[in-house]
Amino acid sequence: MAVPDGGRMPLIEHLRELRKRIVKSALAISVGLIIGWILYNPIITTLAKPVCDLKKAQESGANHCGSLYINGVLGPLNLQIKVALLTGVILTAPVWLYQLWAFIAPALHRKERRNSIFFIIAATPFFAAGATLGYLILPVAIRVLFGFTPSALSNLVRFDDYLDFVLRVILLFGIAFELPVFLVTFNAIGFLSGRAILRPWRIWIFGITLFIAGFTPSADPLSMIMLAIPLVSLYFAAGGIALLNDRRRAKKETFLT
Repeated sequence: MAVPDGGRMPLIEHLRELRKRIVKSALAISVGLIIGWILYNPIITTLAKPVCDLKKAQESGANHCGSLYINGVLGPLNLQIKVALLTGVILTAPVWLYQLWAFIAPALHRKERRNSIFFIIAATPFFAAGATLGYLILPVAIRVLFGFTPSALSNLVRFDDYLDFVLRVILLFGIAFELPVFLVTFNAIGFLSGRAILRPWRIWIFGITLFIAGFTPSADPLSMIMLAIPLVSLYFAAGGIALLNDRRRAKKETFLT
């Protein structure tokens, strides 16, 4: 999209650009939803492992699998729709994250847009790393949460609530791991300096903790700590990379002058 000199764009063009990005994101998520619908059974058998071996239960013809159950006539259909939708959102996260960035990019100068290629390259592996970490800590987090059940009682869990919890944890961890990518990219385009990133480190740590406490589906301390530690570490790593980039940029400017 052509941008007038100075990176300014009329309001109507901003709205058209936003609509275009939303449509592209929706189309990508729709494709991911179809994939999630087709692969529904392998997905739920994989995600159910921390609680029960669903695949073994299906093969043996068992009427139940651990403490999981589905309730209501529309329960199975609603479950498949929810799993397919959240799977689509997770699978296509690099696409709609790029569309978010592309909505910002037209306001940048040409040189800044070239530097933003870092975002495109780094967004996918960082999201994948966060989503993988979220999946790996699930068995431990679920055992901790189930451990609060009194010994005299049975804990029956609705399957749709369980899968909603699991997929939200994976999605949240994936999105959270995009923080350093945004910070380093903003530094690469000259929008944020390394000092500006690291100076309010106390506020950043408080904000990260508040974000985790507010948006983590579970309230267990383990999940929060397992997300907070790498996220704070990545924040400081991003700040360090930004400082090095600022020094390199300053030396280059000094050499040219």
